[in-house]
Amino acid sequence: MKVQRDTKQRRLIYETVMKHYDHPNAEEIYTDVHLQDAKISKGTVYRNLKILSDNEDIFHIKVPGADRYDSTLKNHYHILCTECGIVIDAPIDYISPNDDLVEEKTDFKIQKHQTVFEGVCPKCQNASKKQI
Repeated sequence: MKVQRDTKQRRLIYETVMKHYDHPNAEEIYTDVHLQDAKISKGTVYRNLKILSDNEDIFHIKVPGADRYDSTLKNHYHILCTECGIVIDAPIDYISPNDDLVEEKTDFKIQKHQTVFEGVCPKCQNASKKQI
């Protein structure tokens, strides 16, 4: 396994993700980081987001449109607004017995699962009501 050194850029990217509670995508993280260090490239941001998520320092959320990143490391679920694309934490507990159920019915050794609920957020619901 290749040992990865802790770089100034990686620390900056990590700190930027930790400051967000809105599950930013890589482009949003790049924009924030670039304001603090104009020399940092998109490639550096994308590469370090992968390293940070592979190392489980941040949580990588795979959703339609653009993958998101989360500072909350405990297993939890998300909700994606299919209108505006916002991603928020779902206010329900992670159901770990589901891991065991899937494991019992397959040949997989389940480590965890991700669930993303999709719907329309209250803000978008109100906006479409106003257009009618």
